Amino acid sequence: MMVQVKRTLNQIIAGILVNSIYEMKNYPIVLINTVLSPLSFLILIVFVSRGSLLGDAIVGGFIMSMFSNGIALQGDLSHLKNDFKLQEMVVSSPASAGAYVTGMAISELIYSSPALAVLVALAILYLHGTLIQGLLFCGVLATMFLTSIALGFTLATMSSDIVQSFAFSRLISTLFSTLPPVYYPITLIPHPFQYLAYLSPTTYAAQIAQNALGYLPISAHTAALDWAVLLSVTMVLFLIAVKKARWREA
Repeated sequence: MMVQVKRTLNQIIAGILVNSIYEMKNYPIVLINTVLSPLSFLILIVFVSRGSLLGDAIVGGFIMSMFSNGIALQGDLSHLKNDFKLQEMVVSSPASAGAYVTGMAISELIYSSPALAVLVALAILYLHGTLIQGLLFCGVLATMFLTSIALGFTLATMSSDIVQSFAFSRLISTLFSTLPPVYYPITLIPHPFQYLAYLSPTTYAAQIAQNALGYLPISAHTAALDWAVLLSVTMVLFLIAVKKARWREA
């Protein structure tokens, strides 16, 4: 049992070293993008709203960062699979798909740590919530990360080219974390178009987080419905990842 646990931990650490530590050490300039992506929208919203949506923008920065981390997994997995044939080596080794993806997923969090550090500092300065509110917020972020990981892993195993993967990654990030009301409350969207916003799971995540921190008043029924939708989407994507993702057939 202990040998298996140690082997799994070593597999996870190997994924972290390959996908984040090596790149951060040798190409530190790539970290600029991870910082600018969530913060650029935050700054824009704050300027346009003259500071009135600062709290919402910080919440949105966290949600976009966590979602983008999971989706970035698609490009990285596809690159390692198609260009370096790493997945073939992992498949033929005692390593499990779970340990491999877990290590890669954690590496995405480490890779985005500069942006997360800035967002945490801003949250400490401007988001004054209770412990319960903070736990709810962290729960939303964790769920959003898991959702994007499941989606990213499934698409990566089906992708045959890195260019295709990056195209999907950019499209999904735009559709799910830029266009929906993540950095601002959904009430600012004209009512007929709000239905379109609810097609994205990030809308439900943002609505829960904004409500938990006191930026968007919604009823308990609406909050429960948001959680139900968000968790259902996450479970469905994980089931698809388990059943449909091409792992050993890749």
